[in-house]
Amino acid sequence: MKTAILMSMVALLCAACAAPPTQVVLLPQPGGAGAVEVSTAAASQRIDRGYAEATVQAGGAITLEQLDAEQVKGRYPQLLAVQPAPAQDFTLYFDTGGVVLTPQSEAALKTVLTLARERPGGEIVVIGHTDRVGSAQSNDALSLQRARAIRETVIADGFDPNRITAAGRGERDPAVATDDEVAEPRNRRTEVIVR
Repeated sequence: MKTAILMSMVALLCAACAAPPTQVVLLPQPGGAGAVEVSTAAASQRIDRGYAEATVQAGGAITLEQLDAEQVKGRYPQLLAVQPAPAQDFTLYFDTGGVVLTPQSEAALKTVLTLARERPGGEIVVIGHTDRVGSAQSNDALSLQRARAIRETVIADGFDPNRITAAGRGERDPAVATDDEVAEPRNRRTEVIVR
């Protein structure tokens, strides 16, 4: 009887030690893959290429393997299936000096609203910009007014206000570099990121 109990305890101990290894796969992103440092008490490895996989073995050793897209799809289909959709970026343009969208941007806003509704649990980031006509202080205020105007339109369409942020960048982040006091329609914009 004692032998059976001892054997059962050894089997349980072995089962506990046979836990699956920890695996980290770095997925590629637009503009690169980023980097991840995988560390244990025994080792540390950096992965910085798309589809690179680090596996933490029992005892803390880390092995690296370079996979491709098909290998990742084959190994991790359930994880990839629940991955959120990539963020979508939109640029909406304004008439000079105010918060009135151009006719083309008014139409594009309808697409933004449709996509926002289709993305469960999504969030929207709105960043307002101006051209370099006027003072930096007035452009800061105008860029924030533009971002808030888009935010209010999205809220009026039924989107949760807690999932929308609005910020103004003034003339500091132009799409097209210009001298001061130059009117540039491509700088009078809001960036809308639906993620």
